[in-house]
Amino acid sequence: MPTPARVLRRAAALIVCATTLSACGLLPGTSGDETPALERNTLRIGVLPVVDVAPLKLALNDKLFERAGLQVQLVDVSSEDEGLKQLDSTLDITWGSHVKLFSKVAEGTELQIQGEAYQAGANSMALVTTNPQYDSAEKIKARSANRKPKIAVDSTKDLGALTTTSVLQTAGIQSSGVEMVTMPFSQMVNDLRADKVQAAWMIEPYITKAQREVGARVITDTATGPTQDFPMSGYASSKKFADANPQTLKLFRSVLQEAQQAASDDKLAVQDVLTSYIDVDQQTAALVSIGTFPVSLNSVRLQRVADMMDTADVLVGKLDVQVLLPEGTASTG
Repeated sequence: MPTPARVLRRAAALIVCATTLSACGLLPGTSGDETPALERNTLRIGVLPVVDVAPLKLALNDKLFERAGLQVQLVDVSSEDEGLKQLDSTLDITWGSHVKLFSKVAEGTELQIQGEAYQAGANSMALVTTNPQYDSAEKIKARSANRKPKIAVDSTKDLGALTTTSVLQTAGIQSSGVEMVTMPFSQMVNDLRADKVQAAWMIEPYITKAQREVGARVITDTATGPTQDFPMSGYASSKKFADANPQTLKLFRSVLQEAQQAASDDKLAVQDVLTSYIDVDQQTAALVSIGTFPVSLNSVRLQRVADMMDTADVLVGKLDVQVLLPEGTASTG
């Protein structure tokens, strides 16, 4: 049985503890150093039907944002450009490739990067073909002096063109030796089959769909050599919105980190959720190659993208990515 002295000492300790917690703002309703209030509790995020945004889909299904006190709405947009145009009007944050985001910054758009979405893994982006002659990147050469191979890309000023050019140059093929043709991923399979294009840069799940539907083959993974583990995409807000809503965006980044980690830990869940927002059946989804979902903003990793864009003359001048990251998140870890 505790002695009276021990009882008194324990009571005194509890009083000191309670006083300390109150002073530190750790008890509900205390003043002290409380967590700053959110500027708003709703966020509208522009997304496209890509593997990259699967963690957000899973997070909504698991109510991660709701439990954190955020009401998040995912808004389908027709393109990355459209998502960026809608910032500060119908959208607060939008998804985009880092190439697209950095290009917009170079053009004068004031953005702040709120999170990394996706990083390339094996065959998560690749050059594919139905032509048996093209069994390696080195074989993508002009058929004659006046007939360059046509390569389909979703944009000549985005990730596909940048990484395709890098891989071809590594194989000794200059960009002047091919013709890049822009089209949506959904059109690429038909144009490959009709030999309107001889190769196509695709991402998943379109790579797997092309393999299953028309027997397409991967000529080369475009996440190799200089582009291995390449940072593919992220989420951005306007700088104006970021300056006005720092606590809301800090909470968003915290929940995004949790969502990205959960997706990294359960690739089967990622494959399963694809059928809910991408035109892909369960059998195809189960074969999709999944890349990496980064759990933090990494200035060194993202600088790789800007530096490659500078080398390829996609950017006018060198871009310091670190200035685009929120204060306190520009770590190199």
